Amino acid sequence: MSFSDHPRSYSTAAIAIAFISGVLITLGLKDLYPDLEQRYRQRRRGTGKPPRRASDARRRSSFFWSPVELEDHEDTDGVAVPGAFIPRDEGISEGIEGCIGRTPLIRIPSLSEATGRTILAKAEFLNGAGNSPKDRVALNMIQAAEESGILVPNRGDTIYEGTVGSTGISIAALARAKGYRAHICMPDDQSMEKSDLLHHLGATVERVPVQPITSPDHFVNLARRRAREHTASTADSSVGFFADQFESPFNFQAHLRTTGPEIYAQTSGNLDAFVAGAGTGGTLSGVAKYLKEVAKMKELKVVLADPQGSGLYNKIRHGVMYSPTEKEGTRRRQQVDSIVEGVGINRVTENLEEGRDLIDTAVRVTDIQACKMARWLVEHDGIFCGSSSAVNCTAAVVAALSLPEGSTVVTILCDSGTRHLSKFWKKIGEMGLEDESKPENLLELLGIEKP
Repeated sequence: MSFSDHPRSYSTAAIAIAFISGVLITLGLKDLYPDLEQRYRQRRRGTGKPPRRASDARRRSSFFWSPVELEDHEDTDGVAVPGAFIPRDEGISEGIEGCIGRTPLIRIPSLSEATGRTILAKAEFLNGAGNSPKDRVALNMIQAAEESGILVPNRGDTIYEGTVGSTGISIAALARAKGYRAHICMPDDQSMEKSDLLHHLGATVERVPVQPITSPDHFVNLARRRAREHTASTADSSVGFFADQFESPFNFQAHLRTTGPEIYAQTSGNLDAFVAGAGTGGTLSGVAKYLKEVAKMKELKVVLADPQGSGLYNKIRHGVMYSPTEKEGTRRRQQVDSIVEGVGINRVTENLEEGRDLIDTAVRVTDIQACKMARWLVEHDGIFCGSSSAVNCTAAVVAALSLPEGSTVVTILCDSGTRHLSKFWKKIGEMGLEDESKPENLLELLGIEKP
C-alpha cells in the first residue's frame, strides 16, 4: 500500500510536510534577520530616523542552532545596540557593583539654549562606588585581575595605584567590597578632600611631591614599585597588584563595552559630536572606538577638551606635544600648570593612543573659563560640578557652535564639586564669582565668539 492509493491521505501528508518545512525555514532565518535589520537601521539613521529601541528588541532563537524560546512581546531583557546589549534594571542589584553604569544622560537647558544646539551630559558622578567614570575602569581592572588569577579575595592582596584621586577612590571602595586592601600614591598638589576620602575608605595614602614621569618617585612609578616590593617581601601568599590605569587596556575597554553603548542607546544613535577631556585617555578612546568603529558613526566628531598647560591640544591639532609652560624659563612646579584636576597631561598614554586617530579636533579651555562655567552651571542648572566637568562643558559649547543648529553634542559630568572645595571652588570664591550677579550671556562670559 502506498500514498498513491489514497489521494486524500497523500494530499493531507503533503500539506503537513509543507507546513512543517515552512516553520523550520522561518525559525532558521530568524538568526539572519536581526543582522539584516541592524544594517538597514544603520543606513536609515542617515535620514534622521532613530534605530530600534528596547521595545523592539527580541530574544533570538533557532530551531536549527539552539532550543526554541518563547518570545515575550510585553517585556524585554534590555536594549540591543550594535555590538552590545545593555541589560535592564531588575530592581534589586547585587552589592556596590550594581550601582556602576547605566547612568542618566541629561540635557543641560542653559547650554542648549545659549548655543541653539542640544547639549547632553552623561551623569557619571552618579556611579555608586567612587562617584565618577573611574568606577567602570576600576571594576573592569579588578575583575580582569581576578579572572587571570592574580587577585584572590580575602588573601591579603593589595591593589596599588598611582592616581590624582578619582581612580583611587573607586579602587578603594571596590577593594573593600571585594576583599582586598588599597594603597594609593597621589601628587601632593591635589585637593585634600580626595586623600581624606581615601583614608575614610580604609586605603593607605601616600601624598608625594610632584615629579616628572621620568622620575622613579613620580606617583605612578612609586605605586608600581610598592606593588613589586609587596609581592617580593611578604611573608604570606598575598600579592601586590599594580592596576596601571594609564596603560592598562582594561581602562578604555570598560568604556568601549559600557559607556559608549549606553550613549548610543540613550540618544538612539542620533548625536553629532562627543566631547571629553583626557587624563588617562580611557573615556575618550573607549567611547570614540565604540561610536565610530562598532556603531559605524563615521560622521561623528570626537573632540578633546584640554585644560591650559596640557600638551594634548597641540598634539591633536598640530601633531606636536607642546605647551607654553614647557618653554625654557617658564616651567613651573607642575608640568600641567592648571587648577583643573583629572584631565590634561603632557604625554600620550597607551589608552589615549588606542583612540588618537579617531579624535577630530581639540578645544583648549583656560582656568578662568572653567571657573566661570562651573559657576554658570550652578546658577542656571543647579549642577555643582568639579573642574574637569567644567572643562568638558566649556569645550562642548565651543564644539556645538561649530556644528549646524539643531545638532546634538554629548559630554561627560565626571564628579561632584564636593571633591574640589579646597582648591577649584576656593579659587572661584577668590575670583569673586560667587558674589557677582547672575550672568545672563554665556558666550560673553566665556569670551567665546559665535560663528
